[in-house]
Amino acid sequence: MAKKEAITRYHLIINKVRKHSASFKEIQKSIEQHFDTEELNLKFSKRTFHRDIAEIASLYNIEIKHNPHKKGYEIVHEDDSNSTHHLLEAFDVFNALNMQERLSDYIHFENRNPKGTENIHGILHAIKNKLQIGFIYQSFWHNSPKERMIQPLALKEFKNRWYIVSLDTKDNLIKTFALDRLSELEITRKKFETPTDFDVHKHYQHCFGIMSPNAVEPSRVVLSFQPHKGKYIKSLPLHKSQQELINNKQEFRIQLTVYLTHDFIMEILSHGQEVKVVEPDHLLEAIRINLIGSLDNYINS
Repeated sequence: MAKKEAITRYHLIINKVRKHSASFKEIQKSIEQHFDTEELNLKFSKRTFHRDIAEIASLYNIEIKHNPHKKGYEIVHEDDSNSTHHLLEAFDVFNALNMQERLSDYIHFENRNPKGTENIHGILHAIKNKLQIGFIYQSFWHNSPKERMIQPLALKEFKNRWYIVSLDTKDNLIKTFALDRLSELEITRKKFETPTDFDVHKHYQHCFGIMSPNAVEPSRVVLSFQPHKGKYIKSLPLHKSQQELINNKQEFRIQLTVYLTHDFIMEILSHGQEVKVVEPDHLLEAIRINLIGSLDNYINS
């Protein structure tokens, strides 16, 4: 319980000073009120507070200092990496899940099976220590599972699923394997050297999803959305390269620089009649063929 209380305090402090500068008294009142609603009698001292902000800097790379001009504490440095955001988000979800029994009438959680996350710790160990791993893999494209031996390079998340980005020892190609489709994970003692020309961030820089680049260069893509749909696309961009070209009552138009992989084409199709491909022409044709095929499924049924 003590560890959970400490991490809860870290998040309460971060959320409080992220909104605006706050004095110790304001932070203290906010934390004690929170624990009071949890029916825990917790007194938050200034000594505990200084220990907490040191832990926050160590765990989350978020530096909190007192600003004498504002007479309060504020964030002076924050690591903008995805890992920091995931840590904060994960604990918020953890707290909600812990409250599920008490708030079952008010919170509706998605009913889904675990996605192989029990292997993340072991795989990260193998990646950091450059150890080959083996496992049994059940691909969607094959009826029977197969034994695989890979050199793990990185972990990648996409749509609530986790994947290993790896070098397959069978053919020396970069491949991804879904964690929820592997079993009997074995971390071997066989070491490997990470390819000097591989950087996971550069590899996926212009990719949507988990599929690797399928062309020499990414394409310039222009998409036009209906105005109401554009509000969602603006608040949750399709890709980090997204640039806004037009935003008015008639349309929301964006430009992306991406590889035209199957994942990306499926994403466009998922928006139905609310999106139109403006360019390039060969992407427009691919979408048109897919839509005609979908329509044929209903006309000929």
